[in-house]
Parts: sequence; structure tokens; C-alpha cells
Amino acid sequence: MDTLIKLLKNHNCKITPQRIAIYHAVRENHDHPNAEAIYKMLAPTYPTISLATVYKSLELFASLGLVKVINIGENSFRYDFNTTSHPHVVCTVCQRVEDLDNEFFAHLPKRVESLTNYKISNQQLCFYGTCSKCAS
Repeated sequence: MDTLIKLLKNHNCKITPQRIAIYHAVRENHDHPNAEAIYKMLAPTYPTISLATVYKSLELFASLGLVKVINIGENSFRYDFNTTSHPHVVCTVCQRVEDLDNEFFAHLPKRVESLTNYKISNQQLCFYGTCSKCAS
């Protein structure tokens, strides 16, 4: 919480209850929610919150490095509190998104650099399949 408030103050951004709630929603929900899901979570408690506020706050948090934007091929972006580079696994039935341990994939950026002569600055690695709940 202190990090959020400090960063917002340092960047001359307003500190509002809605922004704090949006930040908490991403931090506390490890299912990588999208803006619409966050809006639906918060609307009962914050009836004046708008979807635009959620989007603008998430964009701000991403620009400050507080959340990571992930694109898993849906029509909207998901938001991850874990800002380190790490892979995900996505259920193609229920759209559940889970983090994978980066231990097995940490070498990939260097390998791609050596194969392509690119300087890799970012990566998004996703595996797609059916989770155990949907498979049963």
C-alpha cells in the first residue's frame, strides 16, 4: 500500500479510494482479472465507479510498473500483480489463467537472442489446454 501511495504522489496522481480498491483487486486476485471483472467486483462497494476509471487506473498502474499487462488472446487484457517475467497456462474452456514457475523457462530469452540476433526486451509465454476442473 505504501508503495502505491508513494508512486502516485511522486507522479502527481490523485490518490482516490477507487484507485486503491482497483490496485487491491489486482493484488488480491491471482486469477489475472481483466478490467471488466475488476469493475464487476468493485461496483457493489463503489457504486459511482466507472469502467473508464478502472481502465485508466490499470493503464496508470502498468505505466508505473505496479502491474503487468498480459494478453492471452482474448478480446481484453488481463492484469497481473506479479510484474516479473513469467509464463502462464490458460484453460481454453473456463479461461482460467495461472502462473507457471519461471525456473524451467528462464533460459529462453537468451536462447532466442542467440538464435535470432534480436535483443529481447520482453516476453509473453502462454500454454493453452484444459484445466483439471474442466476436464472432469
